[in-house]
Amino acid sequence: MISRNQIQSSLKSDARIRWETASGVTDYPDALARMDAEVAAIGQGAEELIWLLEHPPIYTAGTSAKPADLVDATRFPVFETGRGGQYTYHGPGQRVAYVMIDLKKRGNDVRAFVAGLEDVIIGTLAEFNIAGERREDRVGVWVKHGRREDKIAALGIRVRRGITFHGLSINLNPDLSHFGGIVPCGVTEHGVTSFADLGKNTTMAELDLELKTSFSKTFG
Repeated sequence: MISRNQIQSSLKSDARIRWETASGVTDYPDALARMDAEVAAIGQGAEELIWLLEHPPIYTAGTSAKPADLVDATRFPVFETGRGGQYTYHGPGQRVAYVMIDLKKRGNDVRAFVAGLEDVIIGTLAEFNIAGERREDRVGVWVKHGRREDKIAALGIRVRRGITFHGLSINLNPDLSHFGGIVPCGVTEHGVTSFADLGKNTTMAELDLELKTSFSKTFG
């Protein structure tokens, strides 16, 4: 496993990262179009971007999605996307962070980038006394929840000509029943949880503040 020092030393850069927070909910096709445009611009020298937003209730299928894991195709709109991973849910109360950075300026190491995103999530959760953990046999960030382990954050990325896009999602207070239309990330042995489900009355603004702080520690 890559150490935290290795992750930070390979990913940190003096390049300025723009932060943008969308108001309301952002339709998924609009988000895809925006990311395509930003990736092209960053490839031409534009500033990197981390875009924070929420989506209306949807399911998205990554490149490894299995048809059998779409339990209810009629519940919410389903979008195929070029990110890695399997099926996931997005909806109100979930913070989505689309991370568009130039890996060529940051070590050009996709494995370190993914580990860096996990570090960002784990560091953010720690500020709210939530112990997030990695698992070698399954993706995402997990928390111990009674006698079980539940996923609180998901990862799914894509890289085009060295520029990353898509990113991560953290469950603040979404309707967890909405995950019932899929097998989240293909994992049947564990469930999903959220800040609210763990008894944390955290606001989106508070989550965003700590997310930005955690990003700066890893990416500069």
